[in-house]
Amino acid sequence: MKTEPGIDRRTRDRVVRALLELGPSTTAALSERLGLTPAAVRRHLDAMLSDGTVLARAPRGGSGPRGRGRPARLFALSDSAHATLDNRYDDLAADALRFLGETGGAGAVVSFARARISELEQRYGQRLGEQPPPAKAQALAEALSADGYAASIRPLRTAGGPGVQICQHHCPVQHVAEQFPELCDAETEAFGRLLGTHVQRLATIAHGDGVCTTHVPLPATPGTNPSERTDI
Repeated sequence: MKTEPGIDRRTRDRVVRALLELGPSTTAALSERLGLTPAAVRRHLDAMLSDGTVLARAPRGGSGPRGRGRPARLFALSDSAHATLDNRYDDLAADALRFLGETGGAGAVVSFARARISELEQRYGQRLGEQPPPAKAQALAEALSADGYAASIRPLRTAGGPGVQICQHHCPVQHVAEQFPELCDAETEAFGRLLGTHVQRLATIAHGDGVCTTHVPLPATPGTNPSERTDI
């Protein structure tokens, strides 16, 4: 990701980080998050659009128009931008796992994936402690963000009851996980154990989705309507 002359590199890195954490965002949302004027944010986004670091698209249906004008555009990091943030040892890791699978069988890759996630699970478990389920989900997202996954929480209600979605906007092992989904499976299993409930992986960056999304059901609150939806 090259920076044009006159574009402050540190501010641009902050824009990249904000897009990682927030996912597709409007100029206004980025401006508020970074404490910059919309004009300053647009200047960086224009430069990033020019070199392919970000992509722009119209919001999906339901966002509504911005005043009398057109809907505000959403900006998101491109695949090439995500690639530059990925672990530079992806090829070596993939070759090692491929060799492990060829010499030890498919079960060896599964065992490796579970062993890899066990250290993370132990660290996260200490952070989550004995908090109530919603607080545990939030703590898990914060722990993931500290490890480079740029995670956030989206509360929602569905016909099945209340819950949250853990959204991971970046995957440090994306290109390895594309070849070895056992890494994603082991991570999902660990989330379930950490949160003490059955979780469901809805989407993964490794499978071509824009974000890794995991649904976490929560205990129903007395007096609430399970069909009421509260996405934010």
